Amino acid sequence: MSNDYSEFIQGIKRKTGIDLSLYKEAQMKRRLTALFEKKGYGSFQEFFSALNRDSEQMEEFLDRMTINVSEFYRNYKRWEVLENKILPRLLKGNTSFKVWSAACSTGEEPYTLSMILSKYIPLSNGSITATDIDKNALQRAKNGVYPERSLSEIPLEMKKNYFTQEGPLFKLKEEVKRTVTFKQQNLLSDPFEGKYDLIVCRNVLIYFTEDAKNLLYKKFNAALKPGGVLFVGSTEQIFNPSQYGFETEDTFFYKKI
Repeated sequence: MSNDYSEFIQGIKRKTGIDLSLYKEAQMKRRLTALFEKKGYGSFQEFFSALNRDSEQMEEFLDRMTINVSEFYRNYKRWEVLENKILPRLLKGNTSFKVWSAACSTGEEPYTLSMILSKYIPLSNGSITATDIDKNALQRAKNGVYPERSLSEIPLEMKKNYFTQEGPLFKLKEEVKRTVTFKQQNLLSDPFEGKYDLIVCRNVLIYFTEDAKNLLYKKFNAALKPGGVLFVGSTEQIFNPSQYGFETEDTFFYKKI
């Protein structure tokens, strides 16, 4: 690791608590170099001095560093498995239901969970927590207003039931927004709550090193009830789930043993 980059990483960790060394180095370095060169800085050191002086640039840096690509029902077939196979088992004999959408980005994922759950239980019986490291993404999630491309995979009936169109944008109805509690959280360093029936963490683990992933799988397992499920993204298969206390219930769904 170049000295310039490793000093930058240490500085960011001191200032924000975010440990960039837990992200894959080549990807992170590429993204950050593109950002500072665009702004006219010649090195990580120069870039860090600027971030230290200017809180707006720091906000923008944090926004760029986190990966906000999301849409409703992303990879639709997996949500069908959740709806038709995983949820019926988890909800059997369960009067209340606790769900966590980890690294929720701009909110499409937890709101998708809420809409699917509403087919089975009154929304007041479910508790959905959604967390992300990025304050700007969380603010957009709370607003619940989305461009049409975010809704490209959503079933038509759900689009009609839960959104109102305002020009080119779609506004989520309050009854769905009320079901999700958003909080800021650093997955790698903050403690997790417990007793979840379902944890959804999709399309973020691919950015982490193997060590960081190992840590997270263990933390996720500890945060689930026995029989609870971890649902990961479609490039994030866990090849040895038993070493983390899981067994495969379906592709990308792991049940706590």
